[in-house]
Amino acid sequence: MKNKFRILKGIKIVAAIVFFVTLFGFGTMHLWNWLVPDLFHGPIITFWQAIGLIVLCKILFGGFHGRWRGRGHCGGNREQWKEKMKERIANMTPEQKEKFKNRCGGKYWEFAEEKNKSE
Repeated sequence: MKNKFRILKGIKIVAAIVFFVTLFGFGTMHLWNWLVPDLFHGPIITFWQAIGLIVLCKILFGGFHGRWRGRGHCGGNREQWKEKMKERIANMTPEQKEKFKNRCGGKYWEFAEEKNKSE
């Protein structure tokens, strides 16, 4: 029974991927063909050229960062970031702490207070 649901889920995922690739492909093709030939005297493109353009833009501008691996912003996870912030705040002078607290509105200040309580 579980295998049946896994197969159905896999089919739904493949169908969704095909749907969105088709949607973005035709959307890109129509936008390109509507704007570029008139504005820049560029060529008219086909659906497959539009898909290639999307992939090229993803490679050049988006990259493949591996977000699906559970890594957080800047390549680390949230706990590592919290520890790094606690350490930075603990090493600040009182003037730097006050400036940081005023600039950030106290949003991250709980890290320093937690660190000081635990020491």
